[in-house]
Amino acid sequence: ARHVIVCNLDERPGYSGVENPLYNNPKTVLLFGDAQESVEKLCKGLSASA
Repeated sequence: ARHVIVCNLDERPGYSGVENPLYNNPKTVLLFGDAQESVEKLCKGLSASA
């Protein structure tokens, strides 16, 4: 993919203690917070700019 959007509450490793390599990928955009709220805001922003 050219761009990847990751929704997560924070950057901390999960229960396994392993860091997610996507977080350091230059193609990745991190959206922190509740995933449903983040996606709704993203969709509203995209609709407003179209």
